[in-house]
Amino acid sequence: MNAITRNELAQLDAPLVSFTLNGREVSARASATLIEIADREGVAIPRLCYKEGLDTAGNCRACMVEIEGERVLAPSCCRTPAPGMQVTTDSPRAVKAQQMVLELLQSDLPETAYTRHNEVDQWAARLQVGKPRFAARARFPADASHAAIRVNLDACIQCTRCVRACRDEQMNDVIGLAFRGEQARIVFDMDDPMGASTCVACGECVQACPTGALMPAPLQKGAPALPEPDRQVDSVCPYCGVGCQLTYHIRQDTILYVEGRDGPANHKRLCVKGRYGFDYAHHPQRLTTPLIRRADAPKRGDFTMDPQRVMDVFREASWEEALALAAGRMRHIRDTHGKGDGNSPLAGFGSAKGSNEEAYLFQKLVRTGFGSNNVDHCTRLCHASSVAALLEGIGSGAVSNPVMDVTRADVVLIIGANPTVNHPVAATWIKNAARNGTRLIVLDPRRSELARIAHRFVQFKPDTDVALLNAMMHVIVHEGLADQAFIASRTTGYEELKANVQGYSPEAMAPVCGVDAETIRYVARLYAGAGASMILWGMGISQHVHGTDNARCLIALALMTGQIGRPGTGLHPLRGQNNVQGASDAGLIPMMYPDYQRVDNPAAREKFERLWGMPLDARPGLTVVEVMNAIEAGTVRGMYIMGENPAMSDPDANHARAALAALEHLVVQDIFLTETAYLADVILPASAFPEKSGSFTNTDRLVQMGRQALNPPGQARQDLWIIQQMAQGMGLDWDYGHVSEVFDEMRRAMPSIGGITWERLEREHAVTYPCREEGDPGEAVVFVQDFPRESGRARFVPADIIAADERPDAAYPMVLITGRQLEHWHPGSMTRRATVLDALEPDPVALVHPLDLAQLGGQPGALVTLASRRGEVALYARADESTPRGAVFVPFCYYEAAINRLTNAALDPFGKIPEFKYCAIRMTLGGAAPQQGSYGGGQVLEKLNAN
Repeated sequence: MNAITRNELAQLDAPLVSFTLNGREVSARASATLIEIADREGVAIPRLCYKEGLDTAGNCRACMVEIEGERVLAPSCCRTPAPGMQVTTDSPRAVKAQQMVLELLQSDLPETAYTRHNEVDQWAARLQVGKPRFAARARFPADASHAAIRVNLDACIQCTRCVRACRDEQMNDVIGLAFRGEQARIVFDMDDPMGASTCVACGECVQACPTGALMPAPLQKGAPALPEPDRQVDSVCPYCGVGCQLTYHIRQDTILYVEGRDGPANHKRLCVKGRYGFDYAHHPQRLTTPLIRRADAPKRGDFTMDPQRVMDVFREASWEEALALAAGRMRHIRDTHGKGDGNSPLAGFGSAKGSNEEAYLFQKLVRTGFGSNNVDHCTRLCHASSVAALLEGIGSGAVSNPVMDVTRADVVLIIGANPTVNHPVAATWIKNAARNGTRLIVLDPRRSELARIAHRFVQFKPDTDVALLNAMMHVIVHEGLADQAFIASRTTGYEELKANVQGYSPEAMAPVCGVDAETIRYVARLYAGAGASMILWGMGISQHVHGTDNARCLIALALMTGQIGRPGTGLHPLRGQNNVQGASDAGLIPMMYPDYQRVDNPAAREKFERLWGMPLDARPGLTVVEVMNAIEAGTVRGMYIMGENPAMSDPDANHARAALAALEHLVVQDIFLTETAYLADVILPASAFPEKSGSFTNTDRLVQMGRQALNPPGQARQDLWIIQQMAQGMGLDWDYGHVSEVFDEMRRAMPSIGGITWERLEREHAVTYPCREEGDPGEAVVFVQDFPRESGRARFVPADIIAADERPDAAYPMVLITGRQLEHWHPGSMTRRATVLDALEPDPVALVHPLDLAQLGGQPGALVTLASRRGEVALYARADESTPRGAVFVPFCYYEAAINRLTNAALDPFGKIPEFKYCAIRMTLGGAAPQQGSYGGGQVLEKLNAN
């Protein structure tokens, strides 16, 4: 069952009333509006300002109905039924009023390409309204200043759908209705051009607009509108872990635009990446034929990549030649250097952007074909420490409650996360909850957009998470706020935790974390004392050498207060990639088989040996960073990398690039020439997200169907086919005819999804796991009765302060924090090739506190050089008051200023995750300007013209 809000629960509690609708007796909840009831009963009422999901406005008056005994007509979008009420929607009086409204609005609409499918004309046609008799009013000029959205105010009917979508749904507060009378119009901020406003380009206003007044910017400059699509395909978003459902609108095998679909996680909402980050699939730099490294192009770690000059380094090959070389040399290395002692000379990195089926087959190939567990993916760089703590403490690495449960919580605590940037649609539900009375607490070294609406924003010093959280637990223990009944019946280890926090009083920790003692006490009391409190966290918690300890403290907070196992409570590490949850579930990690069954557990190993028909390695494999070290040591000689870019995403990227260049054999399967692909011996051109079908699991444990919308370009092939070909080349007898056959095998291997059939996914689009038996609804909230540990009890694990591996000093006096940017994703290979996203954020930037920049003698936009003990990059300074003094925040998506050249490869000892969130740097003015990014946006228009 999907989570529902407290408002929806209240509406369900409203009494049933009976009344008459067009002469027929109907019954409905007293809280329902007449237009909602009419829709349910199949009675069509015109509407323009009304849109399902938006608050009602009642200002267009197109939905007027007649109510017996009332002098005036009533707007059906605002009125609710009363017992015995007699409502008529199609009386002559009501119809005349509806027709007049539509005719007046029609008279102001220009007859242009962007208004050809407007809802005014559609309703006018249904009500047989003729050509308007009235002259048009004065019109406002168009605004083409925004890269994503075209503003045509001559088509605006002032229904305020866009205002409500921006203000009430997304809560961005950019769009308003200003001025009076004939001068009244939609404005952005303080009547700024849209392109100069604070608009984040979520496109919710475009999706809400009924007339074309707000529409996707035409692909061709000066064109009035987009071409007409010839088909639609329902799928899911390929970016973050929220898992928004969407619809591709396609013409001639080209995606024209994207709209949100009513999925459980997004209910039609999208962010800028989901709505506008699609045309990378049509980019001219797509790999379309297999490539083999030229003999005169030796590999070097200190390279400068130019994706425009692929043939300087590679030559084209047939699939037969490329696969024979790719798999043949892997097989040779395995057979020549494999010692049979668990130290395999081969390793593989799979992708969190691929499907569950691809992740499952990839890890199966490494374990059965390579003969080892040396398989990993980007979860090692994101939430590995969170998963380690969750498995240790509660027995499951997945979330306990869906994001939507924030709407049922009394208190929401967000720490080390910036959802408005990293999970924008999830952030909208958090903002909606705060507006409706949920008390939001934001704890972070950086001031995020959510701080603006938070009940409390607590800005603590970087690297002091454990000090702050232990101080909160100290308050809960000493003030008797712990849930002793929950602790006694459902947990172990509380006395050890209680003793550990004795030395962490708020007064002792205040100077350590930079938060006054009374604030720590207030937040602890608020969280512990609420009826339902929920914790969400991001990589600000996990990407530290003490990331596992950070997560242990959050788990302990929930356990000691009994804030888990109920709606509106629980623990939710916001998963980064669109399928990082599913890839981990499918076993794309070195110490776990699918469903988190340990490889060193004899019973689990025996199970998979029976399923896969061969003996398996009993030793946990190497993690992402450990593989790079093993290459340097000469123990890993060959690698197969699918859809990952460690040359950009690994810490100390110079070291990672040198390691990849040192491999005897590197096979890369990707859609673009990435920095990692540049070091390959063989490149296999793969399918982009819209070019394949498969299942994907979002951060809520929701398994969803992604559907193929396009064909791969040229000779590019679908990833499942390539993995199978590699497996066959390694001597495995695989022959999966359809992706559903892989999913069926996964069901046999993974009890958590055993009840989800492929047919059900195709029919329902999304099913939550655990779903163990066919027909089960799935469990949105878990740990209701017990925890999936041997004892059934959760475990408290105390944590103490551990300093960052590298602290600022006189030579490197500042702290570097890395992360994502709203408009770009991870290493940027997709989003920086999307026209709109590249136009919105084209240049590498460092976010610096204005006072730090001024102290350096710089101005916003100045070129600065950041240097650590591992490397340096030059990029442009952006004054940003959300960044604390003494720190610099940099996104890691810019290949021309690859910030991971600076980051520290020191690992959390439990999760083996690098410390991306803290290393010592210095900042100086000037430096060599970053090379101009040569990706550029997609070329959709050229493709359409060619067709």
